[in-house]
Amino acid sequence: MSVVAPDPTVRWLAVMALALGGFGIGTTEFVAMGLLPDIAAGLRITEPVAGHVISAYALGVVIGAPLIAALTARMPRKTLLLGLMVLFTVANLASMFAPSYATLMAARFIAGLPHGAFFGIAALVAAHLMGPRNRAKAVAYVLSGLTVATVLGVPVASWLGQHFGWRSAFALVVAVGAITLAAIRFWVPDMRGMHVTSPLTELGALKRVQVWLALLVGMVGFGGMFAVYTYVSTTLTDVAGVSRGLIPLGLMAFGSGMVIGNLVGGRMADVSVIRGLYASMTSLGIVLALFVFAAHNPWTAMLGLFFIGATGSSIGPALQTRLMDVAHDAQTLAAALNHSALNIANAAGAWIGGMVISAGLGYTAPAAAGAALTVAGLAVLTVSVLLQRWTDRRPGMR
Repeated sequence: MSVVAPDPTVRWLAVMALALGGFGIGTTEFVAMGLLPDIAAGLRITEPVAGHVISAYALGVVIGAPLIAALTARMPRKTLLLGLMVLFTVANLASMFAPSYATLMAARFIAGLPHGAFFGIAALVAAHLMGPRNRAKAVAYVLSGLTVATVLGVPVASWLGQHFGWRSAFALVVAVGAITLAAIRFWVPDMRGMHVTSPLTELGALKRVQVWLALLVGMVGFGGMFAVYTYVSTTLTDVAGVSRGLIPLGLMAFGSGMVIGNLVGGRMADVSVIRGLYASMTSLGIVLALFVFAAHNPWTAMLGLFFIGATGSSIGPALQTRLMDVAHDAQTLAAALNHSALNIANAAGAWIGGMVISAGLGYTAPAAAGAALTVAGLAVLTVSVLLQRWTDRRPGMR
């Protein structure tokens, strides 16, 4: 049962420390996308081959989230958060000094391992501190570190990488990791009152149909946002007619939308998780459909990117809270798996977007495909809700 920390200052400092960790993780996740030419030149490899470092990080997230969450189920939450941030910081330090492509690939894979587990456990800690009435808002505050990274951390790291070499971008992440370690050490309470489970209990989440349905909502419904974001640079230059020098403004518009949408999504989910999911996903589908037309004008394209970021990120807090609800006593694994699902959505969205572009449908086609993915996500959510109502009427079927 969630218990609110008695001192509001303790609560806010703890949440700030967790959000700072999210800022570092968000920065390292996205910064490599903008520095691929520099990484390729520095390691004397082609840009497509350099792109595999992004896949290596995503693979680390997908594998690390469930593995770490299950194996560390008995570990005190604060100790685990510190350990995850140590692993993250050391792996980024290894990325900074990687002498070859092979060592960089290994370092990026290891850096991805703590990603999902950190966000999952940080969300549970924040929800415990903020109390049952503010669970989704607490999750949104933790995720705000990730969204702020898209507006502030990634541009700063990209600037450093372009002017001082790509390794300096990872140096910034290492610095953020070190500061986060100190913040967690001094600002996060010991959390002795938090319930810990066991590996078998956590793995029990995988037996719950509602957990899989919630994860599927994320894998499918989130894919549309990533289908557009992956190809945003070329969409802005070739379709909207934006000069290459103004592309960072488009990325900032998208990131600003993510920051606002995440906080609004948290407030909506605290009122009703299911209604919040329906509202956010429906809005995302509509905005993606409109972007097919809005992308042809520089002003409307920028506005469209803002709303894609806002509606897409507003899904996150509600989805994370939904997983915490349906997982029952296996919340750690379920919360961590959410980030595995979102990384699968990232990869799937990019793949589907690439397919429709390769089919000759143009750079607005990923938005149309993304709208279709959102409709599919809504269909999965509806199945989940109907199944829950059915089982609620038959207690023996739970």
